[in-house]
Amino acid sequence: MPKVRRSKKSPPEGWELIEPTLEELELKMREAESESHEGKRIHESLWSIFKLHHQKSLYINDLYYRRKAISKELFDYCLNEKIADKNLISKWKKPGYEKLCCLRCIQTRDTNHGTNCICRVPKGKLEEGRIVECIHCGCRGCSG
Repeated sequence: MPKVRRSKKSPPEGWELIEPTLEELELKMREAESESHEGKRIHESLWSIFKLHHQKSLYINDLYYRRKAISKELFDYCLNEKIADKNLISKWKKPGYEKLCCLRCIQTRDTNHGTNCICRVPKGKLEEGRIVECIHCGCRGCSG
């Protein structure tokens, strides 16, 4: 089983509690990276990688902010080692971005009209029965 990438700095106390889950997510990430992309659009081949990245950051965020199961030192270690995405977690703290799927969905430079991604539009504002799928990450609606 591949190890989660780390620096030579020893991890803080509590690492052994979260390491198995992180290793499992890292293994899934490696499988997603080596997965065949035959028959998929260019963006579709990256969707599973974005989802796993989101899942790993959400796991660390939940452990620290919601369950209070890990220390501030371990949380900072995970952010500094880039195990979790620091920028995505900081966006989750802001109102309206609690369910944000990825940072590309709020970057206006990636769209034709200089707006947010379609997955950021609330489902009530869209026409009835319309299926929304983000072109960047495959999200089906993260506006909350």
